[in-house]
Amino acid sequence: MPAHVAETPRETLQGTPHEASEGTPAPPDDSAYRSLYHRAADPEGVFPVASWSRGIRTELGRLAGNRNAPDDLDNLRSGVTAWADVERRRYRALRKGEARTAAVLSGRAALACAPFATQVGAWLQWTTSPGNADDPAALALLRLYASDVGVGHPRASRGSAYVSVLRDAGLAEYAVPASRLALDRRIADRDFYVPALLLGMSRLPDDFLPEILGADLCLRAVGPLPPLAAVGPSAPGSTKYTGNSGNCEDTEDSGQETDAAGDDRWDTVRSCLDSLDCDVYPSGRVAEGFLWAWGALRRWSDALYEDLTHAQDPSYAMAELLRARAREGSAYHHRYRLAGRPLSDWLRECRHDPADFLTALAASDLVRPGRSRASRLVNGLVLERGPMFRVFSTADLTVIRRWIDSLPTGDAPSPVGPAQPPAESCPMPPPLRSREKPEPDAGPAPTDLRSAYYLLQHRPQTPALGRYATGYLRGWLARARHGIDRDPRALPPAWPADGLRPWLQSEHERHHQDWESGLGTPLPTRAELIDSTVQLAPLTLIDGAWLQGFTDYELASSEHGYFLFETYWDELGNGVPHLNHPRVYRQVLAGMGVELPPTASPEFARWPGFEDRSFALPVYWLCIGRYPQTFLPEVLGLNLAMELSGVGGGYRRAHEALQTHGFSTRFVDLHNTIDNVATGHSAWAADAVDAFMASVLKTHGTDRQAAAWRRVRTGYRSLDPPTGWGAQWAARWARRPGRQRPGGEVSGT
Repeated sequence: MPAHVAETPRETLQGTPHEASEGTPAPPDDSAYRSLYHRAADPEGVFPVASWSRGIRTELGRLAGNRNAPDDLDNLRSGVTAWADVERRRYRALRKGEARTAAVLSGRAALACAPFATQVGAWLQWTTSPGNADDPAALALLRLYASDVGVGHPRASRGSAYVSVLRDAGLAEYAVPASRLALDRRIADRDFYVPALLLGMSRLPDDFLPEILGADLCLRAVGPLPPLAAVGPSAPGSTKYTGNSGNCEDTEDSGQETDAAGDDRWDTVRSCLDSLDCDVYPSGRVAEGFLWAWGALRRWSDALYEDLTHAQDPSYAMAELLRARAREGSAYHHRYRLAGRPLSDWLRECRHDPADFLTALAASDLVRPGRSRASRLVNGLVLERGPMFRVFSTADLTVIRRWIDSLPTGDAPSPVGPAQPPAESCPMPPPLRSREKPEPDAGPAPTDLRSAYYLLQHRPQTPALGRYATGYLRGWLARARHGIDRDPRALPPAWPADGLRPWLQSEHERHHQDWESGLGTPLPTRAELIDSTVQLAPLTLIDGAWLQGFTDYELASSEHGYFLFETYWDELGNGVPHLNHPRVYRQVLAGMGVELPPTASPEFARWPGFEDRSFALPVYWLCIGRYPQTFLPEVLGLNLAMELSGVGGGYRRAHEALQTHGFSTRFVDLHNTIDNVATGHSAWAADAVDAFMASVLKTHGTDRQAAAWRRVRTGYRSLDPPTGWGAQWAARWARRPGRQRPGGEVSGT
């Protein structure tokens, strides 16, 4: 979660999932790719899967052409690396000019790179899902992704590093969250094309995995975007930016920023490609993704370089400013005449071509060519008592002053420079239809718990799955709320003033006492133990699924989300197959003589050895994992309950039972250590809750904090909600349309 979302959890406290990016206002629809970027940045968005897939597929083929070079990736790597070196040299040359011009070009280049650079690596965010979390290739990609987001530390992602570059340069007003970046009109539409397609593919990993990997290979070979060479030391902090392949050390002598990490990444992705099913993913699709990324970068870089070349002329930025402000300004100034025409007429004309107005303005008494300090346009008119006070921002005034100072004095004609780049300099592709509303009945709908288990393991949020998931969550959480104040094992009624750590220690001691008091209790028989282990498989083989939403790029490195992503990362063994919890559990089952189908397959969900009730809690995990923002308080509570549930007691008893019957105890031993209450997952979970509650108090005060705590308590109890008649009635009532109140509370409970 972005830091400002964590600190101001307005949407989070609503408890109502949204569709298609309702959390931030939609950007003006000037570019389909700007809009696609805005929507694809939403981790809870409902997407028109079929139309997105068709549109992206068409665009990939259009730019990649008809080349099919599956065995030529190493040659392609050499080519793209050489191209990137040449590009850096020509961008670096732009810094050789006058200091003020170099600073202007630096700022423009930094903003142009922002849509991509703030999302470096985000295209891998959904390549791991509950169903493939034990697959070695998926785990290898998760390791790469974890390095991109800086696992274990807040705001440590490569994108966050670039946000700090923008912040140091005074350009970060719209930098977070990514959906808000699409509102920054200083960034051209063309700058959203590459990252928008990458984000769009990231939301459809089942459709575009080979192309994602091919694009990843290309982008890692490129290294830091070549236009960043124009930023250099002109933007404070720019050399801190961690680029695609490692630290971007900007030097005059070397244009190639690569390191051993980049080589390792290339080898890792290449090995993942070897594991792809060729019948499902033909090898040519990897090359298509690579070639699309390279072609798109070349086109974008050429257009941006031309833009920066034009921007060396101060009249270029002045013309841009006039086009941007002319619409609002044309509503005024009907009486003021300039060169015999009302100023409002001039401004209406400026919306299309400001060249003539620039000539007239330069010759007027508002401007003293070469002397901005003596010009009324940026002095008397904009001062406190002037008629245009606060009409121009500080950045606007800098543009105007630079233009005035560039005007020749005396009788020499005033050059106006290019009013805008030639139309052919930035040929945009046909617009992708990204703003259409999701089809009302798109996607299959679950018909029972087993089909829900299978369908919910797929990442894209179709309308049918969204309706099912939110209905299931309303009912489940209503059960968890029912009678919560009468439950002696619920979280305290109010958030403790000293945080949850003391309470955590007390609960751990209670678990130990329960274990000691049950030492004489007979252990389950061998058959009972095998059956209980089998019935837990649908749950345990998707270990961490309640946290799957925190693989989202911005959430994984946010103030609260980094705790949760690190926990998810640990549940999957830090990307190492022999430490992966689902794989370890399958080894336990194999020792019992039980071989199950792949977790994400329909055969698994329909396996006759499972009871239907064994899917109830797993489906809840899969549902709530889709809403990491909307249900953040409940996820935090559930995570605390889950991590604490077996520590000190349940895992120890399970160890005894497994050991007695000759089965491996590795799974329960692993959890009893990594979930410990001092430095393990239980401690992380408590700290995450405390950090969240403190931020709510700081931002919203005690009333909202109390509401947030009620939801955390509900989430904690939701691991094992009551099943009596009253709780079932509350669940049915909650699932009725229109019964949900803001804050996730349901009337009548």
